[in-house]
Amino acid sequence: MDKTLKCAGILLVLAGVGFAAKPQVKIKDGKLLGTYDEAGKVYAFKGIPYAQPPIGALRWSPPEPEESWKGVRDAKEFGPRCMQGKIFDDMIFRDPGPSEDCLTVNVWTPSVSETANLPVMFWIHGGGFAAGGSSEPRQDGENLAKRGVVVVSLNYRLGIFGFYTHSGLSKDSNHHTSGNYGLLDMVAALQWVQDNIVMFGGDSTKVTIFGESAGSWAVSELMASPLTKGLFARAIGESGGAFSDTSLAMSSLEDSEKADEKFARSLNAPTAGAMRAIPADRLLQESLKPGLTRFSPVVDGYFLPDTVPAIYAAGKQAHVPLLAGWNSDEGGTAATSKATVESFTETAHKLYGVRTAEFLKLYPAGDLEEAKASAAALARDQFIAFATWKWIEAQLATGGSPVYRYLFTHVLPPPADVRGAYHSADIEFVFDDLANKDLKWREEDKQLANLMASYWTNFAKTGNPNGEGLPQWPEFKASDGYQIMRLDTPAAAKKAEHRDRYEFLAAK
Repeated sequence: MDKTLKCAGILLVLAGVGFAAKPQVKIKDGKLLGTYDEAGKVYAFKGIPYAQPPIGALRWSPPEPEESWKGVRDAKEFGPRCMQGKIFDDMIFRDPGPSEDCLTVNVWTPSVSETANLPVMFWIHGGGFAAGGSSEPRQDGENLAKRGVVVVSLNYRLGIFGFYTHSGLSKDSNHHTSGNYGLLDMVAALQWVQDNIVMFGGDSTKVTIFGESAGSWAVSELMASPLTKGLFARAIGESGGAFSDTSLAMSSLEDSEKADEKFARSLNAPTAGAMRAIPADRLLQESLKPGLTRFSPVVDGYFLPDTVPAIYAAGKQAHVPLLAGWNSDEGGTAATSKATVESFTETAHKLYGVRTAEFLKLYPAGDLEEAKASAAALARDQFIAFATWKWIEAQLATGGSPVYRYLFTHVLPPPADVRGAYHSADIEFVFDDLANKDLKWREEDKQLANLMASYWTNFAKTGNPNGEGLPQWPEFKASDGYQIMRLDTPAAAKKAEHRDRYEFLAAK
């Protein structure tokens, strides 16, 4: 016969032989029934709504608080990912598919005691603000939770559903703005954490936001926004920051409205109401047609009262510890580059004109080998490294908190090795979740995954990645010679390279 034991907001059903836990947690909106991994000693609650479905009249509106429910809500499966096309081949999902009704969070925790006071790691997935979802196996929070932290991941609106702007929407808004709904979703999810995470054993005063690629861009933007004050205590950025001066740079609300309203007229739906009446599937397909303006964050005057660089320059960003860096082959490897001496030199003249000679000293192209290496380096820098460097430097200058910088240089086993330390290759290592990728993992891969997961969780616990038995990771600061951590096997601190390149790129 089953016996029931109630304690600290959780219901445990003890069944005859052995131990089987059916965790039931009561949060602000109602009761949740999750799962328990007996081997890993981790509780999981998935697909929890943190806001009302953004459908109908709520399409292109800031997220509204979720309504409470009666009874016990099942939280064993991931909720649908937000509307998106098939953009990135490396994304694998475990959810029911894309839907506008997608604003959910997932929680992995080693304890559901209200007195556990565990640090919280709030993960923001990447995907260019156009794709991605929290159900990807490479970002499963279970293995991090085993290390004594609560892991939360979320789905947030993407593409046209998350970043569409329109003067009609701005006029009707209480804040006279539109767009950035995906970022406002993140704020709502962080507020959900503040309201509920104690029931999952978490400490709402020790929240670390972390993300990769677009997720890292979002971290830099959340740090800049006045709407996030008090919602997190530390930040981690992996490959990206909202400091780009290329095609990834943010546009103004006015420019974005003009472009998006032109798109609306092409659909014979000039008003916001007409656009809301278009079925989601059709709207998605129209928005994915080639040649359209990218739907992404804008300087809206509300979530972002100014450009991100300007906010940091004024010291108005969150003054919290930051751990950030990038991968050594973000833009591809020299081995796969198609550059020649002639083509790279021609590109240099087009980009830098009278500064070409200075540029070619920093990115040399004296022979084919040099040209290929420099082309790969420039691609990395223009795509990811330079913007991330500027973010780190801005926080170092005005953030008033410790900064830790890394460079991930580890090359995965064959056949992935031909790509070098490519963009997103670090995700499985951060989550200590190599098993999700079908490669012949080596002992050194497993060692690095353990090391990086330790650094990341230590940072979430204390604001410092260092811990017993780990290679010492120094703060990134001028007085220490700008030391970074090279994440490879073996891992080691080293002086940051190529500062002269980034200072050249910043001197436009």
